[in-house]
Amino acid sequence: MDDFIMNRRFAIPLAIMAGIIAILALLSWLILSKFESGFTPDPVSIASASLDGLREQNRLTVFVASYNATVTTTETRVGLSARKTLIMPGSVRYEVDLAKLKPADVRWDADSQTLFVAMPPIEIARPEVQVDRIQSYDDGGILMALTDAEDRLDQANRTKAVAELAEQAKNPVQMRLAQDAGRRAVANSFVLPLRAAGLDATVDAFFQGERGGDPGNRWDVSRSIEAVLSERDEQEEE
Repeated sequence: MDDFIMNRRFAIPLAIMAGIIAILALLSWLILSKFESGFTPDPVSIASASLDGLREQNRLTVFVASYNATVTTTETRVGLSARKTLIMPGSVRYEVDLAKLKPADVRWDADSQTLFVAMPPIEIARPEVQVDRIQSYDDGGILMALTDAEDRLDQANRTKAVAELAEQAKNPVQMRLAQDAGRRAVANSFVLPLRAAGLDATVDAFFQGERGGDPGNRWDVSRSIEAVLSERDEQEEE
């Protein structure tokens, strides 16, 4: 595998973007609520509002990395051969589809004052090729001069190079970095509004499947914000 170059310059601002937007929307709601009904900050209601704000953003880029793909294709016809090598740099975005984050994925544990968020998995976007940095080498030859072999080789190399960039992006080290960035980004999106409301709560964001089934985990005994809000609605109707 070719050497990869990590590009984190977008990671920090993108990671906190969701939290900032959620805070702006939530603060307006909190101020109105306090003046109108003497509202006391409630973590479940705040988490629900934060969730709505996140889902509206759809996809959140949590990490960006750059890679180099080097591929070679050879074509042989009637005893003649031609070969071209392509070096293609490209960047790959690691994203979280926030639209897949459901109310049932967000749980509140009142005993530990912890909000648990089970995130959808990291998704790797299609590589973005840096066209101006592409390099190509060939061995010349009669076959390229007399046929369309060069065009065919170029097309094959481009296809292989994009596939190679996507494969490099699955590197376990990079995936781990992207997941860490994703956890921080989503956690900040919930914890910042809670802090803004004056609540000393903890947010534990993790990927679906990482915590379930552990008897000692608070996630298994916490209640979803969906269930809490539904119960409150039923009590108000009574």
